[in-house]
Amino acid sequence: MLQRLLPERGFYPGLAFQEAAVRHGRVRVTLDRPLDVAPGAGTDLGYPELADLVDDLAGRLWSAGVRPSEHVAVLKRDNADVVLLACAVSRIGAVPALLSPDLEGGVVAVLLDRLHAPWLITDRETLLSTLSGVDTTLARGVLTVDEAPGKTLALAGLAGVPRRPAVRLHPHEPSLITHGPGATGIPRLEVHSPHTLWNRLVPQQALGRATRGEPAALHLPFASSRMLQQLGVLLHFGSPLLLLTDPDPAQAGPLLAAQRPGVVETDPHTFALWEELADAPGAPLSRVRSYGCPFDTVHPRTVRRLLDASRRRDPRLLQLYGEGETGPIAFGWYTRRGVDRAHCRRVGTGIPGFTRIRVVDERGRACPPGAPGAVEVRTRGRILTYLGAPESYARQVDRGWWRMGDTGYRDRWGALYLLDREADGVSPAEGDLEVEDELLSRVAELREVIIVRGPGREAVPVVCTRGDLPLDTGRWLRATGDLPSLASPVQCRFEDLPRTRTWKVRRLEIARLLATGELPVLSGASAHG
Repeated sequence: MLQRLLPERGFYPGLAFQEAAVRHGRVRVTLDRPLDVAPGAGTDLGYPELADLVDDLAGRLWSAGVRPSEHVAVLKRDNADVVLLACAVSRIGAVPALLSPDLEGGVVAVLLDRLHAPWLITDRETLLSTLSGVDTTLARGVLTVDEAPGKTLALAGLAGVPRRPAVRLHPHEPSLITHGPGATGIPRLEVHSPHTLWNRLVPQQALGRATRGEPAALHLPFASSRMLQQLGVLLHFGSPLLLLTDPDPAQAGPLLAAQRPGVVETDPHTFALWEELADAPGAPLSRVRSYGCPFDTVHPRTVRRLLDASRRRDPRLLQLYGEGETGPIAFGWYTRRGVDRAHCRRVGTGIPGFTRIRVVDERGRACPPGAPGAVEVRTRGRILTYLGAPESYARQVDRGWWRMGDTGYRDRWGALYLLDREADGVSPAEGDLEVEDELLSRVAELREVIIVRGPGREAVPVVCTRGDLPLDTGRWLRATGDLPSLASPVQCRFEDLPRTRTWKVRRLEIARLLATGELPVLSGASAHG
């Protein structure tokens, strides 16, 4: 029905700031770091200024030679101007390919090759680090946001060139490329169209109506489709914005206290880090009405702390489950009254009219309620393909059903519960994720605990504490006494855990580093045995 009503609608990021400025006027946008493309603009901006900057950058890109439908890789240090550059590329009808600054040089070389001689927008810092060993002739031209060595063209040198009218690609043409986490190898390039992005945006705008116009704080990977999607929601409703690059509570706390956001969205690990802001000076989370967590499930201890930090009457934590290939495909929420009764692995139900979810066994048959299996979804927001790897895309599609790569089960009312990642090789009936949640609830000083399989398939807890303080052995033994058998804990710094660009831990890589003795272990921490 919705497909017939909205057959040719599309979401065009290149027009988002312009349309928001026309609709809402000057709404405040605060940054925690000046833009690399406009360092003199400061950190206190508004919708019109950002719309003008996008238009200006689009003109400079056109003057440099970028044309509609051409691929433009954006790879620079994390900052809000990654989004503005993506919008500028989109505005002239080219296709932004957003690459995470956390990628290794060898991976970047593979992705540039798959993009077939794209333009490359980068900065001096990235050229001297990530790209130092990469053959940049894989790109048809290298554009920089600052002065950089080599055969590059600085965008600053194109100031004052004529502006260009906006170009709208056909709703079903490729218009945006992002990439997956690459937790098990080279990340795949995900190809989106205006139409697939629109079908993700519409249900999120419906979910966002309850908090429309509320000030919003975002700490998300700027090189992600999620950031563009959430901006599409917030700009539509005219929300003042706080865009954060640094999650350190010492840096983010004062800005959150000054802005008093009603909406806060970030990843589960940052939320865990921000537990200490619950009672911080200035009450930075006291006005939050809605927390949003799009990348993974949140530990119950963290949910309680966040909800209790708000002085609003009925704050909620909205849980969105999905991936880059599909966008959000299920949603649910926590409240103060329900968090203690909520199941820590319940990720919600499908989005009516937009997504359908099923759980299947190894033969592809639908599992009855409560029976574990592989999670699959139907959604109109699914990407078009994997660029350069169409066979991988085809393997994940079964008559319109997309394989999510997770194991889980559904209850009799259709709610989905996650157990683990299929790639992690953990029995769905004995998911280690629930044990991790229980440990975090019982041992207050833990910042993170990841259970991986040792050489003998034993369950090895890799733990990180707040401030890297030594783990209290007695408390640990009391906390684990009634849990499934665990090896001795291995303690390391949170910063040393291999993670994806959305801060999801790379479990297989942790297990490999542990087995080879390459995982940096804190002095005095136990090794498994």
